[in-house]
Amino acid sequence: MQPRNMSMSGVVDLAAVKAAGEAKAKAEQTRAEAARQGGPAAVPASSLVIDVDEAGFENDVLQRSAEVPVVIDFWAEWCEPCKQLGPLLERLAHEYNGRFLLAKVDVDANQMLMQQFGIQGIPAVFAVVAGQALPLFQGAAPEAQIRQTLDQLIQVGEERFGLTGIAVDPSAAAGEAQAPAPVPPGPYDSLLEAAAQALDANDFPGAVQAYKNVLSDDPANTEARLGLAQAELLARVQQTDPQKVRQEAAEKPADVDAQLAAADLDLVGGHVEDAFGRLVDTVRRTFGDDRDRVRLRLLDLFEVIGPEDPRVGAARTALARVLF
Repeated sequence: MQPRNMSMSGVVDLAAVKAAGEAKAKAEQTRAEAARQGGPAAVPASSLVIDVDEAGFENDVLQRSAEVPVVIDFWAEWCEPCKQLGPLLERLAHEYNGRFLLAKVDVDANQMLMQQFGIQGIPAVFAVVAGQALPLFQGAAPEAQIRQTLDQLIQVGEERFGLTGIAVDPSAAAGEAQAPAPVPPGPYDSLLEAAAQALDANDFPGAVQAYKNVLSDDPANTEARLGLAQAELLARVQQTDPQKVRQEAAEKPADVDAQLAAADLDLVGGHVEDAFGRLVDTVRRTFGDDRDRVRLRLLDLFEVIGPEDPRVGAARTALARVLF
């Protein structure tokens, strides 16, 4: 199956009229066969998001697309924007409650699928409707834009192919909702307090170690992650000569270490957008290990400011553009 060159801009054009008619007929035939067998069974909510590989693509995506639009998220473990987009798509798949399925494809393990879809960069999101493939968007798009695209996709599926989605088993959904939440590790009040006291005393190495002690047991601890990023930043700038750092950064725009040090000073001085812009530009100019060092430092600085800050969102988008 070679995907067609289609877009979701304005009115969605899935294919030529003849091809669309054939796809609709095939979808109707599939639904009629399901009806003769007693109708499609309701699926548990956990089945709304599935991992798909090359071996299962025919059954899990192409055949299912005769019942419901299938959205495909092409991702990889090393892709930072994918880590932002993936959970958002999964949440929306559950929120839309069977109006579409989300199929996740790890491109590192499924290179052939990546080539078949002509993907140049990730994250990349496609859809398959009644066997017809179309690109939706590339990169970490805003949630409002993603919702608009999904609504368009669902409307096209209903109007052109009669796809009204799949039934979700309410008892399974209820059972999942009532499952006891895992007990969070901790508490870490004393360790976090010790870290905060170390920061106040300008004992940045001590604060770094205290935050790492928390994260070693609870890697998702938000307060510790933020504190560690702040402590490491302050430790890096503690012994620097600001005038010398800025002079070297101005004289050596290709020097990665000089740009990293200047970005740290920018952030500590409150010039957040300057710090982010400097590192995005440095990522654009570098390759290999140097590019990865700068990218990781930029992600550390995102932690200092916090993911909800709009300046972080803008910088993530800029970073995705230069990477992919």
